[in-house]
Amino acid sequence: MHAPSLTNFAWLCHAFSTRFGGQSVVYSKSQATGELNLGFTSSDDKANVIANRERFLAAIVADPQFPMVTIRQIHSDIVLRVDTPRTATEPGFVKADGMMTSKPGLLLAIQTADCIPVLIADTKQRAVAAIHAGWRGTLKRIVERGVGQMRLEFGSRTEDLVAAIGPGIGQCCYAVGEEVRDNFESQFSYAADLFREVEPTGPVKEKYPASFLATRPPGHHNPAVRLDLVEANRRQLLDAGLSTDAISVVRECTSCNTGRFFSYRAEGGFTGRMLSVIGIRPEKPH
Repeated sequence: MHAPSLTNFAWLCHAFSTRFGGQSVVYSKSQATGELNLGFTSSDDKANVIANRERFLAAIVADPQFPMVTIRQIHSDIVLRVDTPRTATEPGFVKADGMMTSKPGLLLAIQTADCIPVLIADTKQRAVAAIHAGWRGTLKRIVERGVGQMRLEFGSRTEDLVAAIGPGIGQCCYAVGEEVRDNFESQFSYAADLFREVEPTGPVKEKYPASFLATRPPGHHNPAVRLDLVEANRRQLLDAGLSTDAISVVRECTSCNTGRFFSYRAEGGFTGRMLSVIGIRPEKPH
């Protein structure tokens, strides 16, 4: 999958993967159809994931061995600068949730299965960033922090930035606890725009009756409270200075569309991982 905001630059490559087209079968409902699991999960064979990644890279940049940088994601606000291809051979080499580079010939890769991937490109300085934003990272303003670090590291101007928000869990499916709403309300003046309540009657209440009791242990999801994590990150891009027209949003809910995407929540934690990647194409020799 590609985003309109990032497709008009010949020097830039990017993509959001789906679950189609790989050779993993462990998460396939039929155990026969191959799927494109791109994460080194405990249930899938490492050789399958390597083959899937090579297939993915071949489709994006026509090179199955193209250097791709990954990180160990920890739901933080840490965004790192990556400048050497050496790190691309060391998956999980650091703990962080965002990367940025101005180095041609590297793909920055964020792994998701419901969380929100955000890709950013500086169209003048030719720098890029990839950010993983779950609710914890969003609460810590990781997207705003990432844009700020691009300004410091590369001299980026926000009017030159374009961004894309990839597929992730939608507000339709993302039930959260009351403490999550409280935390967002303490941090964002627009928090009320990010939440909606589902009327606690009918099938939802029948399916989750205990969730509607007056007392609920901290951390439990409340089916009545839904968070729009996509909009939360779009607002952070706007607050960081990007224009509305510079932001593309892939409005496909991973939880609603498990035939197309991996979804950690919808599949009870037993699922594969997708990659969202962005990079600068290698400079052609003169």
